[in-house]
Amino acid sequence: MKKLLRLLRYDWPLHFVLLFTNWLPDNVIFLRLRGWFASPFFGSCGKNLRLGRNITFYNPSKMSFGNDIYIAYGCWLNAGDTITIKDEVLLGPYCVIVSSDHTLSDNSFRHSKPKHAPIEIKKGAWLGAKVVITAGSIIGEGSAIAAGAVVTENVIDRCLVGGVPAKTIKYYNVEQENEDSCNF
Repeated sequence: MKKLLRLLRYDWPLHFVLLFTNWLPDNVIFLRLRGWFASPFFGSCGKNLRLGRNITFYNPSKMSFGNDIYIAYGCWLNAGDTITIKDEVLLGPYCVIVSSDHTLSDNSFRHSKPKHAPIEIKKGAWLGAKVVITAGSIIGEGSAIAAGAVVTENVIDRCLVGGVPAKTIKYYNVEQENEDSCNF
């Protein structure tokens, strides 16, 4: 019964909002409109959520979004455990954020019990295109994740990480924030 109530309150309405708005182009007006229609169907959601087309959300009741979030075209968010995205976070196209991992049981991953762990993406983080964030990861405040990176552990504040698995490439100097913080 609890699962049915969750489906009726969060999952199905969000699915229909995305289904009926995916034909609209990805421009500022429709990104905001899509986010505004979708925002009541998450665990919590701040102001100015912008959603691109063809995004997939599993268990939206376990997702919390801050203010000024942008999630680009084709992202996939699966909340086996909680996914918390703080203020001013940018997700590039085709990002995958999954707060559960398969485990091996009787030489099979198919029917084994998954391992769940929360994910947190802190204020001002930027995930490039096709980034993968795995269960239990925390992305630090003001950090950037290079396109195609796979994050399997915590990322500290104000740094650039990239690769598979992701490793630190650069640290951002707070004093130079306005001068060259985005120059890689």
